[in-house]
Amino acid sequence: MKLVFLLEEPSMKYLLDELLHKLLPEDIVYQTIPHNGKSALRKSLPKKLRGWNEPGDVRFIVIHDQDRKDCIELKKQLVELCDNYNRKVLIRIVCQELEAWYFGDIEALAKAYGKDKINAISNKRQFQNPDSIPNPKEVLNKLLPEHQQIIGAKRVAPYMNVNKNTSPSFNCFVNGVKHFICK
Repeated sequence: MKLVFLLEEPSMKYLLDELLHKLLPEDIVYQTIPHNGKSALRKSLPKKLRGWNEPGDVRFIVIHDQDRKDCIELKKQLVELCDNYNRKVLIRIVCQELEAWYFGDIEALAKAYGKDKINAISNKRQFQNPDSIPNPKEVLNKLLPEHQQIIGAKRVAPYMNVNKNTSPSFNCFVNGVKHFICK
């Protein structure tokens, strides 16, 4: 089986390239394909699903940021985009942005930046449910001004624990992928 991850942005690619070997069995081959934003991803989906010509069991996982949109409506739109191609497709929405997943593993964030004091924010109400932070990218940049999107993904990913994250959308992603490969 091969999994093809169709991603909204390059930073998600760097994160997943590090995390997937912790999540997937060794016999699963995968490929991560980043796009330059939502529009590029949406434009690419029909082309990739229609034109992918590789033998064997190839499955697709689409990952898209919520960005304060209605999650159910957003997923419905993405499902409609992917429906006509006779492909196995899993859609996962990141609530709100990738940075919420970092706040789901504050210990990884602290280790990545060598700042143990960051661990203290896990007790603050705002960080109890990382998916409810309205603009996690902005909050992260205030907390860690040195954070940059791609370099940050490369820094944080090695420390993230796929089994210990408080972000519901991260856990939905992990559980969805585990279930998807068993179908």
